[in-house]
Amino acid sequence: METVVVTGGSRGIGNAVVRALVADGAHVATCARDGDALDALETDLGDAAGRVTTQVADVRDEYDVERFLETAAREAEAGVDAVLANAGVYHGDPGETPVGDESYAAFDDHFRTNARGVFTTFREAAPHLAEDARLLALSGRVAREPKPGYGSYAVSKAATEAVARQFGADLAVPVGVVDPGAVATDLTGGRGMDPERAVDLVVWALEAAAPETLDCEVVDRRTMRQG
Repeated sequence: METVVVTGGSRGIGNAVVRALVADGAHVATCARDGDALDALETDLGDAAGRVTTQVADVRDEYDVERFLETAAREAEAGVDAVLANAGVYHGDPGETPVGDESYAAFDDHFRTNARGVFTTFREAAPHLAEDARLLALSGRVAREPKPGYGSYAVSKAATEAVARQFGADLAVPVGVVDPGAVATDLTGGRGMDPERAVDLVVWALEAAAPETLDCEVVDRRTMRQG
């Protein structure tokens, strides 16, 4: 049974991905800051709850992440097979948050969660990876195509992608970025597609995409269709 790590599994895309992976037979270790939401996830999974390990952890805290990855590794038969760095925050309203109007606190927390959180997740996962593992970070088009009003969230997502590329250059396993498009989550104010519609792309990237397709690259629906 493969073991997959998903950060930010209490809601949105992360929650939908956890459910899909468990349904496919994987063992999933997931973390979030909201312990009640993680408990609800286990309850909803019913008989399949034995294939999910939940732990309260904040990706802004490297010690939390270290403990979480150690827990995930203990559940793995031969190392962690895949990691999805999904946890993220957006302080503001999409399209209505000019970068020059943002507070320093919002700017700092975007980077600490969305960029440093990916760095921490990948760094702490590295010692526990299976030989054929893969690491993925979730991002979006605003990281590459500037749009008004997305502020330091967009800047932090550009940094997310840079973190993934550098790990891809430095590690022996493929490391890439998944861009599912606009998804209706708390981060986007409910704008975009239903999270369940984004799941197939993310699961494909975690389980089926060719390593050379992922490594130091951004994959999206077009990539999946071509692959």
